[in-house]
Amino acid sequence: MVKIDNIELPDFPLLLAPMEDVSDPPFRALCKEQGADVVYTEFVSSEGLIRNAAKSVMKLDIYEKERPVGIQIFGANLDSMLQTIDIVSESKPDIIDINFGCPVKKVVSKGAGAGILKDICLMEQLTAEMVKRTNIPITVKTRLGWDHDSIRIVEVAERLQDVGCKAIAIHGRTRAQMYKGDADWKPIAQVKNNPRMHIPVFGNGDITSPERAMEMRDDYGLDGAMIGRASIGNPWFFKQVKHFFETGKHLAPISLEERVEAARRHLQMSIDWKGEILGVFETRRHYTNYFKGIPHFKEYRMKMVTSDHSEDVFAAFDEVLEKFSGHQFTE
Repeated sequence: MVKIDNIELPDFPLLLAPMEDVSDPPFRALCKEQGADVVYTEFVSSEGLIRNAAKSVMKLDIYEKERPVGIQIFGANLDSMLQTIDIVSESKPDIIDINFGCPVKKVVSKGAGAGILKDICLMEQLTAEMVKRTNIPITVKTRLGWDHDSIRIVEVAERLQDVGCKAIAIHGRTRAQMYKGDADWKPIAQVKNNPRMHIPVFGNGDITSPERAMEMRDDYGLDGAMIGRASIGNPWFFKQVKHFFETGKHLAPISLEERVEAARRHLQMSIDWKGEILGVFETRRHYTNYFKGIPHFKEYRMKMVTSDHSEDVFAAFDEVLEKFSGHQFTE
């Protein structure tokens, strides 16, 4: 069993990574149904939240059915981050996660996200003060370092643990790499193997198959896997990994009927939560993977991603189901 503070999780839990415009309540609900052990919100800007920006406030919506759920926040100003803790705590998340890893320029340029990897002392101070501010477990998601020449993740993880961080998820790339090249899990294993570490150490980056998840567990000895891009349009990834762990075999391919039903539910839940316009727009990125493996899918995909009206998208789902009913997917 793995524990984040007093939150009990199964051996080698699978966590849905916080992803902007992806990890919203509809998608979290689907992933939870398919075996995600912990889900995280999209990251929330501390500055946006204290200014009561509508988009930031909306990201605090969490629901009982998705627990344990973490709200992730980012920022570099101590006063703003402490105010954010107070606001976020009112939503009663199970976990508050600090984003010290986002590599996007508009975040980094403000010293937040992966930008804080240039100032480890500030990283430590922010974590320490936020831990003091709340009884909700504080966790951290970060990267190996700013660049290859400044990787100090073993020291960083130890310092964050020592000021009260209850778990750490590490993406196996530096900020300089962005999402290019291969993730390096060896430094993450070094964090886990540090005899002074006693909090869970989760790996993130390039977990693209059940075999890769098993490699992270068995060869690198990490406490769990945080799944990001592999889950987009594929909420079944969590179930696929767990089935592989239990049986050593791949789960049977997801049927067309299941895919269409998930896409329908996803779109409808998105519309119900954020309205027609945003609901239609922000679900588009999932369709390629929902229907991956269908021959000549491009014409249907174009209907799904160019229409601004949900009835057209639902009609495209119907067309796919009618035309390709009985299609056999491969793994």
